[in-house]
Amino acid sequence: MVRIAASGRATMVALAVLGGAPVFAQVKPDADATFNAGLAHLREGRPAVALEEFKKAVKLDPKNAHYYKGLGLAYAQQNKLQDAIEAFRKGLELNPYYVDMRNDLGTVLILAGRRPEGKAEFMAAFNDPTNPMPEVAARNLGQASFEDRNYADAINWFRTSISRNKAYPDSYLGLADSLLATGRQDEALLALEAGVKEIPAHPALLLALGEAYQRAGRLNDARTRLEEAARKDPAGPAGRRALDLLKGMPSR
Repeated sequence: MVRIAASGRATMVALAVLGGAPVFAQVKPDADATFNAGLAHLREGRPAVALEEFKKAVKLDPKNAHYYKGLGLAYAQQNKLQDAIEAFRKGLELNPYYVDMRNDLGTVLILAGRRPEGKAEFMAAFNDPTNPMPEVAARNLGQASFEDRNYADAINWFRTSISRNKAYPDSYLGLADSLLATGRQDEALLALEAGVKEIPAHPALLLALGEAYQRAGRLNDARTRLEEAARKDPAGPAGRRALDLLKGMPSR
């Protein structure tokens, strides 16, 4: 999935896949089937094939905002950012209340180097009273501030995100990175401990907490958390990183 490159562990929230998006009764059946085929290809890592399916769906039913979201995602995953921007904007033109698409649009605008426009979309999403997930927009604003090295704003936005949803792991990771960037190692560790308390099985949080304990010289605690991360995500990036760190630690 498309992500914004960033320093440290934090990355811009992935462009959301449309799984479970409602398909309304008036949608043409052929367009619906084509759209769903595109979703399947997108989830299975075939964005070029997905793109063709979404194009067909849009041609069959050019008034469905969901189809333009799919189109934008497929373009974005192929780094066709201007095409993605146009698709997301068309979707929002058709349905201005499709708030999640503002996060998508903001992400590709930032990927395209148009940071003020991207942050404006995140802010619009956060301020929209109909937004069911304001924590995502707040987290994106925090990450954008982190990348701009505006750490005070980043810390504020990540904390805002956590206040809206304590079970959103990316915000704890972003908050810890921002605190570390300002030399506040103890506060960063506390933020990660709070995250693991809320989401105890999340591999990336366990990994980050293990690393924080290692930096603090708490090697037994570090080993415990890294072993948990490795168990939870044996084949994934967090698990592999945890195993690498464990290999470099002294034996008990």
